[in-house]
Amino acid sequence: MGGGRHVVDYAETRVDLKAMILGRCPRCRKGPIFSPGLLGALGMMNETCPVCELRFLRETGYFLGAMYVSYGLGVLTILPVTLAPALAFMVLQALVSMPLFLRFSRVILLYVDQVIDSR
Repeated sequence: MGGGRHVVDYAETRVDLKAMILGRCPRCRKGPIFSPGLLGALGMMNETCPVCELRFLRETGYFLGAMYVSYGLGVLTILPVTLAPALAFMVLQALVSMPLFLRFSRVILLYVDQVIDSR
């Protein structure tokens, strides 16, 4: 590769649990994702991988989905096994009702907005 970049032997495309636990780059699996020391422990990230130069923050709001993953992991850590069927039912119910609720909530909001500010 030209332009001052160094050639890196990229890892396979398989998921590497050890690299994930250690917080290594998803491309080369060698460079650290987080800054060293206390700041890294608190979640401060490197902008790019020091080994392969992968840019970790791709765009504003990129890690918004991480909030959902974090929430799911938190629920899994406190969820007793006996609640698993109830959780499965709630997820199924949510998948069925959310499209309906989205539609009705928009209609209700339009009606309320029309009463408050008729244009």
